[in-house]
Amino acid sequence: QVQLVESGGRLVQAGGSLRLSCTTSGLTLSTYALGWFRQAPGKEREFVATISWGASITDYADSVKGRFTISRNNAKNTVYLQMNSLKPEDTAVYYCNAARSTRLTRAGSSDYWGQGTQVTVSS
Repeated sequence: QVQLVESGGRLVQAGGSLRLSCTTSGLTLSTYALGWFRQAPGKEREFVATISWGASITDYADSVKGRFTISRNNAKNTVYLQMNSLKPEDTAVYYCNAARSTRLTRAGSSDYWGQGTQVTVSS
């Protein structure tokens, strides 16, 4: 059974940093493209960042470019999202997405999703 479990979300002040983790099980992570998406209250889920299965290609939403970094450790079955210079508008539930593909598009994949982790940034 495939599982994606996000962790690391919490309340943080504006300007602070967080590192989110998504630990997977039940799949061979090296054959999956991965991504982070987020959903703020009352809004649609939106793309944040993706990383290809070989980690050679990353993509970021304009709103987070230069502040967030996505990375992966296939040996640990984990994908990370390092978030720096956090802003109140980054407040959302952050979701991990896995696609059995070389790359994950900004639309996300229907393959596998985690349950989300809450990030709250106070001003």
